[in-house]
Amino acid sequence: MRIPAILLVALLLAPGSAAAQDSSDFIKRVQEELKAQGFYAGPVNGDFGPYTQAALAQFQLSRPLPASGQLDVDTLLALGVARDSTASAGETADPRSDSRASPENPQAQGG
Repeated sequence: MRIPAILLVALLLAPGSAAAQDSSDFIKRVQEELKAQGFYAGPVNGDFGPYTQAALAQFQLSRPLPASGQLDVDTLLALGVARDSTASAGETADPRSDSRASPENPQAQGG
């Protein structure tokens, strides 16, 4: 019996699974770094929702990156966040931090 790929992914990312926890922790690190750089004012909860996507797009706009709102390799490098949980979120952070206003951070200055 073959398990459809979508079912396999759903099982791997089910709440409480190790893969879901790793993913949630990774998104929390992204949210923490976006918050530290002034792009995100929402909760650090590990949920890659619309506020996190908007903050990510604002971060990308402040850099020479496509503003996709998605976590691509170049964006992760610019943020200084590694998928490896042993790496520090700020180790390779880009020293240029721009505090642009976003839906999560309307009082931010800049941009």
